[in-house]
Amino acid sequence: MNDKELEAIRDILLERKEQIAKNIDATSKELDGLKDAEASDEADHATLSADAAIEEALSRKQVFEIKEIDYALFKIESKTYGICEMCEEPIGVERLKVKPQAKYCIVCREIVEKRAS
Repeated sequence: MNDKELEAIRDILLERKEQIAKNIDATSKELDGLKDAEASDEADHATLSADAAIEEALSRKQVFEIKEIDYALFKIESKTYGICEMCEEPIGVERLKVKPQAKYCIVCREIVEKRAS
């Protein structure tokens, strides 16, 4: 991977991190609004509870993605970015363009997914 490609991926990671931070802030405000909303009956209360649970789950997923992005940015700074954490071979540039926070090459990712299931 050349320096220009690496800088482009770094920019993608930073932009995604900024977007997620905005999403988390908006979600937090929505959750506060849901908590303040008054349920007039059991159906309203159930709807508010379900909405809050969904919003919280999405926030947790986005916080996890920020951690992945921070790790990828750390690897860029430490000059270890783009190396598979399992086989230690380079991760394809095309894969990194699609998922810039990827830790594994395609082959190793499939192995990890099979082990998880």
